[in-house]
Amino acid sequence: MTAQILRVGNCSGFYGDRLSAMREMLEGGELDVLTGDYLAELTMLILGRDRMKDPSLGYARTFLKQAEECMGLALERGVTIVANAGGLNPAGLAEKLREVASGLGLSPQVAHVQGDDLTDRADQLGFGKPLTANAYLGAFGIAAALRRGADIVVTGRVTDASVVVGPAVAHFGWESTEYDALAGAVVAGHVLECGPQACGGNFSGFRAMRPDATPIGFPIAEISADGSSVITKHPGTGGAVTVDTVTAQLVYEVQSQLYLGPDVSVHLDSIDLADDGADRVRISGVTGQEPPEQLKVCVNELGGFRNTIELILTGLEIDAKAEWVRAQLEARLAKTSPASIEWVLARTDREDADTEEAASSRLRVTVKDQNPNVVGRAFTAAAVELGLASYPGFTLSGPPAPAAPYGVYRPAYVDRTAVAEQVVHHDGTAELVPAPPRTSRHQAGEPVTRGPESSAPSSTQRNAEVAAGAPQDRVTRRLPLGTFVHARSGDKGGDANIGLWVDRSSNAAERVAWLTKLITPERIKELVPEAADLEVEVYPLPNLGAVNVLIRGLLGDGVAASSRFDPQAKALGEWLRSRHVSITEHLL
Repeated sequence: MTAQILRVGNCSGFYGDRLSAMREMLEGGELDVLTGDYLAELTMLILGRDRMKDPSLGYARTFLKQAEECMGLALERGVTIVANAGGLNPAGLAEKLREVASGLGLSPQVAHVQGDDLTDRADQLGFGKPLTANAYLGAFGIAAALRRGADIVVTGRVTDASVVVGPAVAHFGWESTEYDALAGAVVAGHVLECGPQACGGNFSGFRAMRPDATPIGFPIAEISADGSSVITKHPGTGGAVTVDTVTAQLVYEVQSQLYLGPDVSVHLDSIDLADDGADRVRISGVTGQEPPEQLKVCVNELGGFRNTIELILTGLEIDAKAEWVRAQLEARLAKTSPASIEWVLARTDREDADTEEAASSRLRVTVKDQNPNVVGRAFTAAAVELGLASYPGFTLSGPPAPAAPYGVYRPAYVDRTAVAEQVVHHDGTAELVPAPPRTSRHQAGEPVTRGPESSAPSSTQRNAEVAAGAPQDRVTRRLPLGTFVHARSGDKGGDANIGLWVDRSSNAAERVAWLTKLITPERIKELVPEAADLEVEVYPLPNLGAVNVLIRGLLGDGVAASSRFDPQAKALGEWLRSRHVSITEHLL
């Protein structure tokens, strides 16, 4: 008889997360499945470089170390492990896991999912000749492996949520057209995928958690047969699971109200969150529709070489010092000028500062070129040689470094028929995973019109209600946006995503309406001047008290190529919260 609840935990949110987390999760309480997310666009580039050096690599080696330490414990406790740590070489990782198990006297059934790697056919598919090209696969390959009794399943590039959705599909026997159940599991998987972030990590309201030195816990989803779930964590672990910490993860690295995936397209505006007790948040009401006909592909190319020098400018006449040294260095580089030279002056100095550092600014110059020699010693030596012949107080923030390669990320799309997803079971037999059937319920990629069954008023309705009942003699104050607005930001390739949502502990409806009205593309361009000439999109998510902001192109060619101060836009939301806006006092 199928258990009514499937308890799925997470032990990794990225390649480099806490190594002890797998053991902590296995020893901390009851689990059915333990998942790990090890892949990101940047990670695929890193693994691509690994594979260039040694074709037997290309997987997340930290996962292998965790599995060596914890495999026996997982088998003893009956916990299945599912991870996308296979990266560019899931077959190689599966074989290594078997070797490790044999050395430990264990015999787990290890399966892997492959077929995402399109690198060998990239040129034929119109992607050029990149370092890596991987389609985002879904959950049904994982489910097929688990139905055949796998104890450990490793995959290549599946979507982050798929490692959670796959076990739910296998456990509850969902069909590929049960879109609402699948959508609910995708939402649970999206909450779990970044590990401790769902339990208060990187949370803008961290002070309310009274943080201490206790390591923040990793999340667990208790998934039900209808796709609804409860997010929680093991007792005694650090951090907290609240409606706000879950909201923070739900608005992280998404785009519009429709969250597209290989198995289902999720309506983010259908999500309902509710407190379900201490460190428990219930997710329900999630609806979905059929997935798009194409799969997204992560394409990474070697972009060339780059180098950076940071000059310290102290005291008076900062701008004049910066102008002089810039003219000097560019003149010295003129004969073999790099293909790209970018200058950024960060005015971090304060007037009449009581420390030298507080009186200083940083002038950063980044150069890029296909030739490593142009941005190597030829560049750094030209800067160092100005040491006694430039502005007063000339100094660098660190020693010169050699040129380093950088990658360029771009998204691409491929027809499902061009991708052959395959499961290789523990006994070596291979099984093709069929593409989901098309249905007539909705046109792929077309949002569903919310019908009269929706109880959530639209933002327009809420604005009208607030305006009708608001006092006419409002007093406004210039205060930080973060006075009662939370934020979580990150990267989506070359785009930056910022989720903003209000503290709904008081004046909830009014605050949601105010935020929805305030945050427009024009206002974002005022608050984030870097976005002034870029495309900005804003999507309301009233059920979450949130808006999602997408700034197209802010990160250029992606994190590996970006020379921006915050290349992954992880702190962009915190900067936005610090910007001052006019707030009416009745909202405070």
